[in-house]
Amino acid sequence: MPAIPFGKWCVLGLVCLLSGEQQGQAEDLSSKVQAVPAHQAERHLKNVRQLTVGRQNAEAYFSFSGTKLIFQSTNNWMKDTHEAALKPADAGLGCYQMYVMDLDSNTVRLVSTGTGATTCGYFFPGDRRLLYSSTHALGPNCPPKPKREGAYRWALDDYDIYAVDIDGQEMQRLTFTPGYDAEATISPDGKTIVWTSVKDGDLDLYAMNLDGSKPRRLTHEVGYDGGAFFSPDSKRIVYRAAHPTDQAEIDKYKGLLAQGLVEPGQLEIFVMNADGSGQRPVTSNSASNFSPFYFPDGKKIIFSSNIETKGEGGRPSFHLYAISEDGQGLERLTFDGQFNSFPMFSPDGTKLVWVSDRQAKTPGEFNVFLADWVP
Repeated sequence: MPAIPFGKWCVLGLVCLLSGEQQGQAEDLSSKVQAVPAHQAERHLKNVRQLTVGRQNAEAYFSFSGTKLIFQSTNNWMKDTHEAALKPADAGLGCYQMYVMDLDSNTVRLVSTGTGATTCGYFFPGDRRLLYSSTHALGPNCPPKPKREGAYRWALDDYDIYAVDIDGQEMQRLTFTPGYDAEATISPDGKTIVWTSVKDGDLDLYAMNLDGSKPRRLTHEVGYDGGAFFSPDSKRIVYRAAHPTDQAEIDKYKGLLAQGLVEPGQLEIFVMNADGSGQRPVTSNSASNFSPFYFPDGKKIIFSSNIETKGEGGRPSFHLYAISEDGQGLERLTFDGQFNSFPMFSPDGTKLVWVSDRQAKTPGEFNVFLADWVP
């Protein structure tokens, strides 16, 4: 996949962040929330609002109550000593940090440590604790960026998964094995975490209890499995996967994996039972399909894909699509911008949050958008 500006699609993320001292503070974003006209073909989206402005903002996911979002951003909100508000610093951050946005008060708060890189945030049931992956245990700096060598690659940085209170305190480390542990989400019934890890030498999906106990491996096929979300009834999992079959492709995949790299040019959407059984593909289009999430009815899946621009030169366009779990009834949902991804329905099914470059003022800018969902 070409080198568009997003790195750990956690569902993977974009770049990475660096900051300090703003943990526990909150900035009022009411002046920044703005209505954005939907493209005339976007018949399922109404009252579109842009929630962030500038730089890279990604992977915004609802709390269980639907009143908050956790998201990662390269915006650097710093406290102004002369005023009671927080204001964005002139310079952005080098890699992502994790923030929580309150949708009622339009305030945003840093919840990560402000050091290292973070990715893949998610709420625990009750909305008082959060889950995210971070490299801060290795040091305060952003991990080095990989050499792309003309291909789209992202580094499998040494992330571990942490749980913290919503104020960023009472941190608990949930994974301890070397290498990549990220892309974690929690089942709607509040019992299980699913995540991607290299703990057994491949990029596979695992499940564990909320306290990190009883980890179990769900996928075993050679290749990348990740970006998993549970169905509304917590009985099924949707995820993205790239399974090389040709021996030369397998050798290339394993060679890159040994260097802590992955080159996911093609990804298909898969579903399976929550225990790892019944794995089967939903898409088979040789495009880059990712960020899948179940519709509220549990029968359809929303996801991002470059299916209409795959194989073309220049920058591909990624849009949101809907498809039935059986792979039928593909429908395009977004038409504005060149990048639309990381979709998630609110718990009550009335709203959709996603990330897009629509209305971007500078190249590489991605913002969080919220819309009423029209069935």
